[in-house]
Amino acid sequence: MTDLPALMADLERHLGDPFAQDGPMPFSRVLDMDEREEYPHEFVDLLASWGLYDWIIPVEAGGRAVHVEDGFNLYRLVARRDPTTATAMVITTLSYMSVWTAGTPEQRRHFADVIRSGRKLAWGLSERRHGSDVLANETAARRTEGGWLLDGEKWTIGNATVADVVMVFARTSDKGGPGGYTVFAVEKGTLAPGSCEHLPHDPLHGLRGLDMSGVRLRDCFVPDSAVVGRVGQGLEVALKSSQLARVAITSIAMSCTDTALRTTLDFATRRMIFGGPVSEVPYSRRRLVESYADLLVADALTTGAVRSLQLAPEQASIWSSVVKYFVPTLLQETLARLATVLGARHYLRTHPRYGIFQKAVRDFAIADFADGNTVVNLKNIALQLGNLVATAVEQDPVKVAAAVERTAALFDPAHPMEPYRPADQQLFSRGVDDPVLALRSAVDALHRAAAEARGRDAACLAAAAETAGEIAGQLDRIAEEHRKLFSDLGKEAGQSAELYDLAEQYTFVSAAAALVHLHLHGREAVDPALRSPAVLLVCLERMLRRFHPTRRVAGPQEVAEVAEALYRAHSEGRLFSFRSFPVNR
Repeated sequence: MTDLPALMADLERHLGDPFAQDGPMPFSRVLDMDEREEYPHEFVDLLASWGLYDWIIPVEAGGRAVHVEDGFNLYRLVARRDPTTATAMVITTLSYMSVWTAGTPEQRRHFADVIRSGRKLAWGLSERRHGSDVLANETAARRTEGGWLLDGEKWTIGNATVADVVMVFARTSDKGGPGGYTVFAVEKGTLAPGSCEHLPHDPLHGLRGLDMSGVRLRDCFVPDSAVVGRVGQGLEVALKSSQLARVAITSIAMSCTDTALRTTLDFATRRMIFGGPVSEVPYSRRRLVESYADLLVADALTTGAVRSLQLAPEQASIWSSVVKYFVPTLLQETLARLATVLGARHYLRTHPRYGIFQKAVRDFAIADFADGNTVVNLKNIALQLGNLVATAVEQDPVKVAAAVERTAALFDPAHPMEPYRPADQQLFSRGVDDPVLALRSAVDALHRAAAEARGRDAACLAAAAETAGEIAGQLDRIAEEHRKLFSDLGKEAGQSAELYDLAEQYTFVSAAAALVHLHLHGREAVDPALRSPAVLLVCLERMLRRFHPTRRVAGPQEVAEVAEALYRAHSEGRLFSFRSFPVNR
């Protein structure tokens, strides 16, 4: 098993002090490149020289990737410095996923060598007229002697111009449909002149230096060896690749929020007002604690989601959509809250200490719409919601027992896992979502822990158990409203706004379940300051307030304890997460 804290500490040392202007990757240089809309070649090369790409290339192809959580957390450090650089590198990573999922061993080794040599990849999926509706895509491939001819246009494709290879999703059947598409590895250096034209770069609001362009293919010949997977397997490959993408991109959302919170704390702990620092004003302190708690909620949920790709690949469909909807939606609100604490400084573009805040806010949006936007992910949850809540409410003892056992492994970072095999991921969860199914059992475990504890810990655990139990009880209401919705509207319920509302509420329950399971099963891996029941209670309150916006279950003492943990993590230089990862302040 990877010594992840040591690995992340080594990467942080490689990146240097973010405020040292002569350092390898300082905020001042990041902001300068953003102002000039310059692609971050120098930072990509810096990270490649450290070996970051090795952690997304499987061992059998010459890399070091065994567990998804290693690469996920390493990218958090990169995105904390510059989301543009992280996104540029993640695009290459995710473009390789189609090969890792369905490619031949020779293709995996070949494109791994391409990446390690410093060349870039792009994922040619979306089209100007169709966006997320991939089954309407018009780029087509027709057979010819020795290979295929591709015709069509791919638009708003990250890395499209700078990439040496574009993985192109193309129609290979006139009828289209789920079996009518195939992925092709288009290596630009092998193409006939004029067969691949670069489309103009589209300037972006955030990630200003990112290459966001496209390609136009005209009778573009590729050999049979360019087919990734089977002919007609393209949709399956794209969907399985997107499951990792949706989980992975939440690391950028969390990192943007980490930077925003750290920047706000730099201000709040130094700025004196009314005879003391802003951080000690009760209202401001509460807002900072709420923002920290939001990050911890996201951290708990993504801990399970990342590990589920290996431990429960049959549930990847629901996990990936839950985190992709919930994390950006939650943390977008967090950023707005932090801006109110930072005040006018959040609007400064080039300030040596606070200028990075506005960039983090602008860059954050990529996590909301890339690789399936809010509506796409809610739709996927909505399609499976009836079976999921029915199973959770039924509480079949055999299913619950199995879910409890699997969930314990999901939320224990020390539990061993088999190497990641993306091909094992399934496209539908078949009505089982282990953490939600095991939530009521976890609530019982919290009650037992409260009975055995003493003093404030006992009181906090009892309150946490009551709060988690109340959130678990929302499943009964969601199930009943789901039943009534389909009874009243029939098939029309499948497209109703009310169904999407219920899907959203399901993600709140999922997040609460993650918090409880991590507290019960991952304590040994958690930073000692965050093992306190007070932390669990404050975080659960954040989820309870999604259902009851005015409810408070954590008192001033609990808030003060979490504030102390936050201020210590900030002053000692640690990532804002349950696990203790060192960072350069």
